[in-house]
Amino acid sequence: MSNRNRRRRDEADSNLVDKVIYINRVAKVVKGGRRFSFSAIVVVGDGEGQVGVGFGKANEVPEAIRKATEKARKTMKAVPLVVNHGQATIPHDVLGEFGAGRVLLKPASPGTGVIAGPSVRAIMEALGVANVLTKSLRSSNPHNVVRAVFDALNRLESAEQYATRTGKDVESVYANYTVKSTAAAVGPA
Repeated sequence: MSNRNRRRRDEADSNLVDKVIYINRVAKVVKGGRRFSFSAIVVVGDGEGQVGVGFGKANEVPEAIRKATEKARKTMKAVPLVVNHGQATIPHDVLGEFGAGRVLLKPASPGTGVIAGPSVRAIMEALGVANVLTKSLRSSNPHNVVRAVFDALNRLESAEQYATRTGKDVESVYANYTVKSTAAAVGPA
């Protein structure tokens, strides 16, 4: 039974994309010299609206990356996306904050691409977003930027979620969208 479950999990994990965002080397001075340890930030996504991030620490780089990847797979969340001409973007403008880091995410028209710094770009590519405009404000620390992006992604809501929250009908909400959807929205309903 467990062998079958392991095989299913491996099949599900085979289509996941993982990207290392940042590796930090920390030196601890001890009696015999310096002792180095490493921390890693890894983002994992399926390219279809699910993404997670993990932070790992270890005495060796591969072990830190492995730990971060495991944590990222456990924390994967669905994010609502709008598909326009076969390319995904986010449904609306959003500002995410964490500590001193602030990240602004804006939907973009098809053909724009991912306009972002390295940390935000890795998250958007793992998420499957093809067109988005981003701006990292204040902090450039990768830890704060990554957490601010995930705060922004948690604040996103699909047209259906917005319609139920405000009591409006979905058609009027779609009429006011910045980026018009040519297909059904992807993500949690």
